[in-house]
Amino acid sequence: MAADTAPARAWRVVLEKIESDLLEGRLAPGDRLPPERELAATLGVGRSSVREALRVLEVMGLIRTATGSGPTSGAIIIATPRGGLAALLRLQVAAQGFPLADVVATRLLLEEWVVGHLATDGAHDLADVRATLRAMEDRTLTADEFLALDAHFHLGLADASGNAVVGASMAGLRTAIESYVQAGARRIEDWDAAAARLRTEHRDILQAIDSGEADLARSLVHDHITGYYAAAGLTRG
Repeated sequence: MAADTAPARAWRVVLEKIESDLLEGRLAPGDRLPPERELAATLGVGRSSVREALRVLEVMGLIRTATGSGPTSGAIIIATPRGGLAALLRLQVAAQGFPLADVVATRLLLEEWVVGHLATDGAHDLADVRATLRAMEDRTLTADEFLALDAHFHLGLADASGNAVVGASMAGLRTAIESYVQAGARRIEDWDAAAARLRTEHRDILQAIDSGEADLARSLVHDHITGYYAAAGLTRG
C-alpha cells in the first residue's frame, strides 16, 4: 500500500496489525509499541494514520501514550477494558445506538448472575461492599453522593465475583446511564423515603448472599433495580 493512498482506511491497517500481534503473542501488556515512524514505514501508511490508530486504541483503553524519551514514553500496551468499554457504551447510549431499556435489561442479566454466583460460591471478599453500605447510612448524603455509593456497591459485588468481563461490563453499563440515574432521582418526590428503601434493599441483598440463598438474591436484586428505574421514570414499571 502506498503511504496514505487510502487515508480513510489506512489507520485500520495499523489497528489490524496491533490486534494480530496481540493475538499471536508478539505483543503483551507492558510492551511498548514501535515508534510512529517505524510503524508507518513497516505498514506503508502515513504517520497521520498511525497517530489516528493510536488515538483510537487509547480511547479504547488498550494503550497509554506519553511524550518524551524516558522509560514511560511512547505507546505502551496497558489493556484496561473498563475505560474503553465505558466510553463506548456511554457514546452509544447518548447517540441512541443502544436503547436505555436494553442497557437496563443487560444490567439485570449481569447483576442477577453476580449475586447468584456470590451466594452459591460463598468464598468471596465482600469487605469493600460492607464498607460501602456503612457509608450509605449517612443521612446527610445528597442524592448524587448516595447514588455514587450505590454504584460503588453494585460494582463492588461485580468485582467480588472474580469475573473480569462481568466487572468491566457492569462498570461500562453503569457509567453509560449515570446521567439518567441522577436525573431520575430528581423526579422522585420523597427522596429520603426512597433512599431509606434502597438502603434496606441493599442490606437484604447482601444478607441473601451471606446466607447462600441464590434464588432469593437474584429476585431481590431484580426487584431492587427495576423498582428504582420505575420510580425514577426511567423505564415502565
